[in-house]
Parts: sequence; C-alpha cells; structure tokens
Amino acid sequence: MVKTASMFSQLLGLFPRLQFEQLVREHRAERYAKGLSCWQQFVAMLFCQLAQAQSLREICGGLRCCVGKLVHLGIAEAPKRSSLAYANSHRPWELYEALFRQLLAKCRLLEPRGGHRLRFRNRLVSLDSTVIELCLSLFPWATFTRTKGAVKLHCLLDHQGYFPIFALITGTDIGDVAVARLLTLPPGSIIVLDRAYNDYALWARWMEQKVFFVTRLVKSAVYEVIEERPVPQRSHIRADQLIRLPSAHAQKQGCTGVLRRVVLWLPQKKQEMVLVTNHLTFGATTIARIYKERWQIELFFRALKQHLRIKTFVGTSANALRIQIWTALIALLLLKYLQFRSRLGWSLSNLIALLHWNLFTYRDLWAWVDDPYQAPPESPPPVQLGLFALGQQPA
Repeated sequence: MVKTASMFSQLLGLFPRLQFEQLVREHRAERYAKGLSCWQQFVAMLFCQLAQAQSLREICGGLRCCVGKLVHLGIAEAPKRSSLAYANSHRPWELYEALFRQLLAKCRLLEPRGGHRLRFRNRLVSLDSTVIELCLSLFPWATFTRTKGAVKLHCLLDHQGYFPIFALITGTDIGDVAVARLLTLPPGSIIVLDRAYNDYALWARWMEQKVFFVTRLVKSAVYEVIEERPVPQRSHIRADQLIRLPSAHAQKQGCTGVLRRVVLWLPQKKQEMVLVTNHLTFGATTIARIYKERWQIELFFRALKQHLRIKTFVGTSANALRIQIWTALIALLLLKYLQFRSRLGWSLSNLIALLHWNLFTYRDLWAWVDDPYQAPPESPPPVQLGLFALGQQPA
C-alpha cells in the first residue's frame, strides 16, 4: 500500500495552492487563459529544471509518459507543446519572481546559523553578475556584440547559506553599478564586490548607511595616506593604511570619509592585490579573507549553469527566457532547502543527480534526503478474508 505521493509531488507541496492562486490573481496571469492553467505551466517548467529536459518535446513527453502519476501533481494531463510555448511567451514572468521570493522566505527560516566561515556576526553578502550567452539569430532582441546575443543575471548571494537573496535579469547594456544602486542593505552588513563596482557615490551612500564594503581599488585611483598601520607578521599582507580620496571627482561624489587600503601579496600569481574597505577595526588578514569569500558567488554561477537549464532555452522570446531563468533560481532554492533539512552532507551536484532519477519514486522525501541509499520499507502483502456461511464462526 503506497502511503506517500511521488517525490516531485512532495516538492510541489512546498508551494501551497491557495498562495499560488493568490499570486496568479495578483499578477492577472490567467487573464484570457483557456485550457492550460498557470499551475500546469509551473509544474512543466519546474520539471524542465529538475529532470534536465532540453526542449518542449522532452518536457511534455516526459510528463505524458508518467501515466497515473500526474494526478498527484495537481494536473489532469500533460500540457501540449504549443500551449506551453504560448504560455511561456505571454504569461507574466513576474509570477515566477514572486514564487522565488515566497520560497526564499522559507529557506531563511532554515538557513544554518553562523553559516559563513569567518568569525564575526555581521551579515556577509556578495554581489556580482554573469553573462548568459545566446544565439543572436534566435534571440535578435538580446544584442550583445555584432555576432552574439546575451543577457546578464545579477545576484546578491547570502553567505549564511550560500543562496541568492536578490536577482535581476537585464540586458548587457546595464552596468553593474546601476544594479548595486538599487540595493538597500541593513546597517552592519558587509558586502564584497569586484572592481566593476568602483563608484565613489555608492561608497559614500554605504558609509552614510553604516554598510561595510570590501572591494578592489582600481590602479588609477588617487589617494593620500594619513596613517600607516602595523602589518601582521608571517602573513601575505604588505601594507595596511588609512587613506583619503582627495581628487575632485571623489569630493564631488561625497566620498570624503576615511577608507582603508590593504595590500595583499599573491604568491601563486606573484603580484599584489590592493583592497579598499570602510571597515577600520577588523584585522588586515580578516579583510583579505572576506574578499576571498567572494569566490563563492563565482561557484554559485558555475553550479547554476552546469546543473540547471539556463544555457539552452525552450523559448526564444524575452518573456520565456525570464520564466526559465526564474524557474532555475526556484529549483536552486529547492535544492538548498533540501540541503538545510537533511542530516546528510549533500553536495549540490549529487543531490540534483539523484533527485533527477527519483522524481516519480513513491518514497517519503524527507526520509530519502536523510538516507537516499536505503531501500524503501516493503508494504505487507494484502490479506484475503474468507467467506463464511450465515451463522458460522471462523475457525
């Protein structure tokens, strides 16, 4: 006797239907819709990510072959390719962004305490963007160069659990600094960035809001040293200085406060790296380790591109592309949620690989996450009851 639904159905249970339908009404996603519902579309696109489907044919065919199991997913039948393609082109992608934020709230309730590896209580985040290359002949609206198309995915990664807490999809003509200006960070948090975010007005605003930043200083920056600090012994720190930015441009942008310049020697590359921050109390080695943590957002983008479907797309319109990218981010949050609830030390690659083969397996999802290699318990065989004559007692 089967006591649980499929594991895919249990994953979909993390999205309550009442809340889902409320979001559909708020975004008017089913306006003039006939036949295919938003829930069917969402199930199909999430199946695309978790089952590694590469085309509309694989999505619809993969669902259609699961005869008798689709009822557990809340759909009566698999969508048709033409209906799914039309829905991806015309249904608002903002619905999937709202679903992402809804799932993000659940992940934050389970995120590990003291998740980042550095010994301070400040919230550590990193901001960066990645270019998703596209075929210009199929995506003529996404012009990047004369022969290539692309869009940019901007993400803010929380190092408490290494999952994205902000995402934005833009054209390649939008600069990284323009996206950083949209963020509002809580006082006391630390944001780590690369050199693309060197902007004196942005630094001045963060200093006023008591937000700490760690980034690299461009070589052309003009500064004056106001204090030399002692350098830790037996470390790769070559200089620790308090500086000001006396240039007319920095003064005009309001960046008049005291900053800190830390010079780090990289023995592998045999060159120096110059860091700048407005945090004046941490040790120089801690500042260097904070910037080293920025590599986690590079690993995040690598995992997103390797394990989820954001390099091959099932639709060519801008709306369909955004829906597929937001669904990939939702799928990544689902995997993070499973990691947080599991007692087993899953890697992201192993989790998505094994989940791919067990989507329609009838097992308890949370027991499987804790011990995926144990065989499911066998159900007792049915007992055939005998028939007795009227008034006869069983032996």
